[in-house]
Amino acid sequence: MTRKILTTAAAAVALGTVPVVAAPAGAAAVADAPTVICDNYGLQAGLATKVCATVSGDSIEFSGHIGLAGPPSPGSPLPRPTEVEAVLTGSVAGGITLGTTRQTLTFQSRSVLVEGVRGTVPCGSTVRASFAVSSAGWPARPVTTEVPVTC
Repeated sequence: MTRKILTTAAAAVALGTVPVVAAPAGAAAVADAPTVICDNYGLQAGLATKVCATVSGDSIEFSGHIGLAGPPSPGSPLPRPTEVEAVLTGSVAGGITLGTTRQTLTFQSRSVLVEGVRGTVPCGSTVRASFAVSSAGWPARPVTTEVPVTC
């Protein structure tokens, strides 16, 4: 139990998973600034992952992030390069698909960003994103987010 809590805490620190909002509520000067929401993370294929949504007016862009699940021990060698498959999917509640990006990547120790799913949606819509990472012997356990587009 303690190990799981420490691993989860380390993953949260490694990914910086505190929700991020680029435009403070009620700030007229930054009303047009995009809002970035990164509110969900998870461990997949032995790596820390999170999915983010950037909303600007009626435009939405999703991104997936892959990082180490925790800091390496001092003096330890870098992790072996690992081939992973990353799948980022976006949709509008109600079934409209915004797209899917599928990439095969080699991960070693540097954070990796997966982008490519974006679209324009009606104001008042709710959009959803899913980010799945798998590797040999490690099935995907997708992280998801759901964001209202308030314009």
